[in-house]
Amino acid sequence: MRRATRGVAVALLLAGCASAPVQNVDPVRHPNLAAAQRFCADAFQSISNAQDANEWDMSGHAKRAKELLIQASEEIKQAAVTANRKGHS
Repeated sequence: MRRATRGVAVALLLAGCASAPVQNVDPVRHPNLAAAQRFCADAFQSISNAQDANEWDMSGHAKRAKELLIQASEEIKQAAVTANRKGHS
């Protein structure tokens, strides 16, 4: 059930794709994972800037890249959650 709920949440994020990836990994406990999330957010913003500069004419590739960055950010969060459960910091 939990996996289904997460899938619905990801689907809703992908459908909207209006906001940048969430940065919700604790940088004190997981500095590398937090940095990876920042990179996702930075890449998302760079793609948005490119879309604006090109008037959104990229055959859907920029939109798909942004969707994948949101998905990557969620996976990074899940990696941190898993590490927390196993007692790693």
